[in-house]
Amino acid sequence: MTMPEGLERPLPKIGRDLFDVLVIRADFSDDEAWNAVVGELRRPWGPGDEFPARVLLVDAPAWSGATADEVLAAAVDEDLSVVFLADRETMQSPARALLALSTVWEEESELDPVYYQELIESPEPREFRAGPAAAHGVQVDLALGNADFAEYAGAASEEPDQVLRPI
Repeated sequence: MTMPEGLERPLPKIGRDLFDVLVIRADFSDDEAWNAVVGELRRPWGPGDEFPARVLLVDAPAWSGATADEVLAAAVDEDLSVVFLADRETMQSPARALLALSTVWEEESELDPVYYQELIESPEPREFRAGPAAAHGVQVDLALGNADFAEYAGAASEEPDQVLRPI
């Protein structure tokens, strides 16, 4: 994936820990909604709220209107398995659901159809919606290999509003 010509949206050089949730703001239409998302992301999480929130926010107008593909093109980090996008739907939905994007996927055009026909016909999901309170659990489980992206996408798809909530 490459960035459209003339469009530069590099991620800032930031030190990121394996368990930090990376959230990119792509919609600047509602500061109150964004502040609600940030507030929820900064709350302790886990059983009994025992874990401190670890969040890296990219809140730069240069990212306004960024698409999932643009975010994924910029999110090049071998330790990063998911990035969260705060887009227009995030700001407008009552759940403030972020778009979780998998940074790990196979390019189907490069797969040998003899060996990978099933993957070509049914590719792994690349995205799902998650409430801000669920982002930490997703990040940690994916970083540790306790779950894979498809499991979380499947859990989100089973919810009436298609939004993953903390488990």
